[in-house]
Amino acid sequence: MSFEKNRKKCAVVKLGTTTVMREDTLTVNLRLLDQVARVLSDIRGSGWDIILVSSGAIAVGCNKLRFAARPDELRMKQAAAAVGQLELMHLYDKMFGEYGQTVAQILLTDEDVANASRRENLRNTFSALLELGVIPVVNENDSVSTSEVETGSARVLGDNDTLSAIVAKLVGADKLILLSDVEKLYDSDPRSNPDAKAITEIREITPEIRAIAGDGGKWGTGGMKTKLSAGELALENGIEMTITHGKNVESIYGILEGEKIGTTFRRDE
Repeated sequence: MSFEKNRKKCAVVKLGTTTVMREDTLTVNLRLLDQVARVLSDIRGSGWDIILVSSGAIAVGCNKLRFAARPDELRMKQAAAAVGQLELMHLYDKMFGEYGQTVAQILLTDEDVANASRRENLRNTFSALLELGVIPVVNENDSVSTSEVETGSARVLGDNDTLSAIVAKLVGADKLILLSDVEKLYDSDPRSNPDAKAITEIREITPEIRAIAGDGGKWGTGGMKTKLSAGELALENGIEMTITHGKNVESIYGILEGEKIGTTFRRDE
């Protein structure tokens, strides 16, 4: 199988840490993860190939290790990621399995997508998994990679918004959906400004658009800046990207059917 021949439509769905975790209790949001597994399994049953990019390894690990907060020391962050990634995959395997789906884990570093040979091998792996009817679950390999763990910036990766756009480009996805902690992109932070105005469609990343991006949440490393970077990469490669709230899992149906939900990045027709 190749992505160019006899391929199904493909959607890449990214879950942020603030979607995986409950902000109030800093515990895993099991109910929401189960909704994600159900909806994505159903969508796959309707004929779409699905790739899930999931953040949250460090936060889940911190929770399991009973840390009160995200540690500052790099080695402790990486230890938490090693523990949390195993727990995340256990949950995804169990939940997707309840809906008759098989999942696979793919952990990436900068070199995996920067090096041409490794990138092609990765592309072939995705192709084989999708051909076998498997849902790949992707994350940056935080237990060995320091790009996101240390600073949230990197040569290639550094955040899972950018990673999801890179994966979408790699497989030639039709849709990229970022489930975030906000429903749409706004001209200012709606959590602090009740008069913030929503931006429903973006066809070009202008300096004005960049200027309104904020920072990430308590547990995550991303924010609107990283989502704009992902949107820019999606626009450059003709991939339609939508940002919507992680609590609105059912909205994925409408997004794939072309409904105007959240903020959509699309090129001029």
